[in-house]
Amino acid sequence: MIISHKYKFIFIKTRKTAGTSIEVYLSQYCSDADVLTPILPAVKGHEPRNWEGYYNHIDALSVREKVGLDIWNKYYKFCVERNPWDKTLSYYYMLNFRNTESLSLEDYFKSADYCVDHPAYVDQENSSQIIVDRILQYDSLNDELDSVFKHLNVPFSGELNVNEKSEYRKDRRDYREILSDSQAKLIGDAFAHEISLFNYSY
Repeated sequence: MIISHKYKFIFIKTRKTAGTSIEVYLSQYCSDADVLTPILPAVKGHEPRNWEGYYNHIDALSVREKVGLDIWNKYYKFCVERNPWDKTLSYYYMLNFRNTESLSLEDYFKSADYCVDHPAYVDQENSSQIIVDRILQYDSLNDELDSVFKHLNVPFSGELNVNEKSEYRKDRRDYREILSDSQAKLIGDAFAHEISLFNYSY
């Protein structure tokens, strides 16, 4: 998570949406007064600062309560979301990597541990109300970042050129070649809210 007083933005970090890569990229332009939460494990080029009371995947509502409405209303708030079937596979590969390649896809689905992130960017009393200014789509991330960074006057060449945590996923096949029909349905059920908000389709 980043709060940039220099560029007047708040970046809410969702899971498996290139959030770490975005943080590392933005870190080089942030000032000493900005808030950058730690990344674990630590990543070269990213220097956490001023993060007491904040944490990596803190939700937008909690940030709003901490910074106050004056800053919240003035700053540009954004995050990234991703097709849930592709996102779930990416999350599985990360967990498998951390489990020394011993977590089967079947066992992962038995755990029902899905990285559902809509609570990070909606009003928790009204889950249909998005409280950030923009939710970028992972599938067109560079184009969407280009638009946001131009709005914020953050330097950007058109590509992040940062690929943190990309080593987790070794099988690069399309998710439809990997998931069974029953697995796809489980994901669809778990991410029904995101599918409704963004019209994702399998």
